Amino acid sequence: MNKKINIISDNNIKSKKIKFLLIKKLKKVKYLRPNLRIIIGGDGFMLKTLKKNKNLKNIFYGINSGNYGFLMNKFSKEKIIKNLNKSKVTTISPLEMKVINNKNSAKNYLAINEVSILRQSRQAANLSIKLNSKFIMKKLVSDGVLISTPAGSTAYNLSVHGPILNLNSKKISIAPISAFRPRRWPGKIVSDRSNITIINLNSAKRPVSAVADNLEVRNAKKIIVKVQKKIKFKLLYDSNRSLQKKIKLEQLRKEVS
Repeated sequence: MNKKINIISDNNIKSKKIKFLLIKKLKKVKYLRPNLRIIIGGDGFMLKTLKKNKNLKNIFYGINSGNYGFLMNKFSKEKIIKNLNKSKVTTISPLEMKVINNKNSAKNYLAINEVSILRQSRQAANLSIKLNSKFIMKKLVSDGVLISTPAGSTAYNLSVHGPILNLNSKKISIAPISAFRPRRWPGKIVSDRSNITIINLNSAKRPVSAVADNLEVRNAKKIIVKVQKKIKFKLLYDSNRSLQKKIKLEQLRKEVS
């Protein structure tokens, strides 16, 4: 097996079985793609692994052993080597979230799918939203607000009725979560070069959390979000099932009740 291929799996029994089969397969072939990391698990495990390896110049091929696996590829015992060799690269950059809490302590996290600002109590959040230096919403009363990348636009963003974004659109989405005032504010699609600032207008009585994918900072007072273009994750997808194709299929999906 090519020494540059690193296989990382979660602790799921299914993941371990796939890893065992994959190691046996790769021993029999000469695989030439350099700096490959094969990630076996679900979307959450992929997100965690990407962030952990953000400073390495790796290419990542995900194999789904979880539930939905939107960011992953389907495992085929018979076709895995062929799929690896014919897979194509998709490059994505994450959001960078800087949070200042009510004690003026700052924390920074990356988000590949979305940054969500969520109320912490029974009371709705009171938020202002700035795009670069201009207000686009001086006061939003809602359960929160969500900022999504194109790659994450079919996840939580779609559930709060945010728009699905083309992977090459160079846009990000700002979507309200259960807006109360203004009730019908649809949100906004903005350039991926934008700096978005969200301020909690009443952090003492109406606390909010700021969440980068699955990493949470509580009692957030000010949140600054931008696309971190210096970080580029290279993901491999089977030639017949690209990430862009998955996004398009999601637009056509009909929910069955």
